[in-house]
Amino acid sequence: AVARLIGAKPGEIGFTSGATESTNLALRGFLSANRKAGKHIVTLPTEHKCVLEALHQLEGDGFSVTTVGVGPNGLPDLGELEQAIRSDTVLLCAMYANNETGVVLPVHEIAVIARRHGVAFFCDGTQAVGKITVDVKTTGMDLMAFTAHKIYGPKGVGAIYIRGGIHMGLVRPLITG
Repeated sequence: AVARLIGAKPGEIGFTSGATESTNLALRGFLSANRKAGKHIVTLPTEHKCVLEALHQLEGDGFSVTTVGVGPNGLPDLGELEQAIRSDTVLLCAMYANNETGVVLPVHEIAVIARRHGVAFFCDGTQAVGKITVDVKTTGMDLMAFTAHKIYGPKGVGAIYIRGGIHMGLVRPLITG
């Protein structure tokens, strides 16, 4: 049912304790599994606090982060976003819908930019899933975090979408054993 909600396959969904854990798994797990590919991340200043704090901590671990500004309408200039991608960029982070302003980002266009440069796209879908149509296949995202309590589910339950499946090596687990 969760996979159908976002246009994914059941094997592409993993369950977590919430969107914060899903976000950290997506960011840290992806970057850990793909460290040799590059150490640069592009994001927006309007991302959720858990994304920004995780990226800040990753900077302390040797990654570099470029933050592309947004206009008065809350949207990034897509040309500027594309120009921020470097040869060592491995991940682009942009939320689907902003939790404070309600702005819905052009995630399909952002995914096209990421794909054009061979960069993975992580999307915080917490404020979009269950409220607007979200289809991970047509938008082209690689990783997405979301949570149950934003769509009338229980607190303490989240999910992560990982393109190709949770056992494809795209993301390294944070906890083992």
